[in-house]
Amino acid sequence: MPDRQDDMPPSPTPDPTRKPGQRISLRQIECFRAVVQLGNFSRAADRLGASQTGVSHMIRDLETTLNARLFDRTTRRVDLTEAGRLFAENALPGLDGIDRAVERIRDLGALRLGQVRIAAPPLIAATVLPELLRRLRARHPELKLRVEDSGTDQIIASLRDGRCDLGVGSFDDGIDGVDQQTVLRDRLMVFAPADHPLRQRQDVPWTALRDEPIVALTRESNIRLLTAVGFESAGLPLRPDFEVHQIFTALSLVESGAGLAILPTYAFAALRTRQIIARPLSGPDITREMRIVTPRDRVPSAATNRVRDMLRRVLRDMVPEVS
Repeated sequence: MPDRQDDMPPSPTPDPTRKPGQRISLRQIECFRAVVQLGNFSRAADRLGASQTGVSHMIRDLETTLNARLFDRTTRRVDLTEAGRLFAENALPGLDGIDRAVERIRDLGALRLGQVRIAAPPLIAATVLPELLRRLRARHPELKLRVEDSGTDQIIASLRDGRCDLGVGSFDDGIDGVDQQTVLRDRLMVFAPADHPLRQRQDVPWTALRDEPIVALTRESNIRLLTAVGFESAGLPLRPDFEVHQIFTALSLVESGAGLAILPTYAFAALRTRQIIARPLSGPDITREMRIVTPRDRVPSAATNRVRDMLRRVLRDMVPEVS
């Protein structure tokens, strides 16, 4: 009889009356795969960073647990038995799947894979988020960004029901189930055509709007409510010449000379190609906080944390924080 390869202990003799013993370990299957692929216990041990004796005992224990000989061992080669081939066909694809799963999880942690779903008001979605996407593609091209443009209430609902990972905008304090991180302060400003006399001023008192045509957002908007507070504080009636739903529409009317609009600071991000000036309103100063929100009951992924940090920087770069 030829000598056994690698001085292996003899394989157990199958006992058909024997019941399965201890559970098979992942390490045993890894050793089995290495021997199958390399056809040699010594090379398998080198790949696994283990001793040859350790690999041999792993295989012996696996055969004992299965109550079957998996390899025919000689001095020249190691061949699978019929039981070994059957075990390889059924067990190794599962181990390969585990390896792929581990690699995918590592890719997530290393930001080589992942998707972040972000919700924002339409103006921020149209101005700030494209810049965020540009920076994200430059630094992490494998990450995907999905954008939902919606109102404040819809943003919170999307976070709560798991449709979004983070949101951005101005939100009330103490919203249940949501963590809020303040990025910057947002102040109401007056937006006027570039040639308007207000361009000479650093800030504008509300009283200076007394005889001006006003473009206002509709009553459903929180900005409209704050605008009314400003007019009332200055002792002025608020009688808009135009009422619109979208900030972009208000800016277009301003640019056409239809009137002045009272809008938040972040509307400044839409002025790069428009002939419009913006000045902070004073007496009173009306401010809000721009915040990034995340669901409290879910642990953010590495990709979400990265996108949140990048969004904070983009907002601070694009939206001037006024005092």
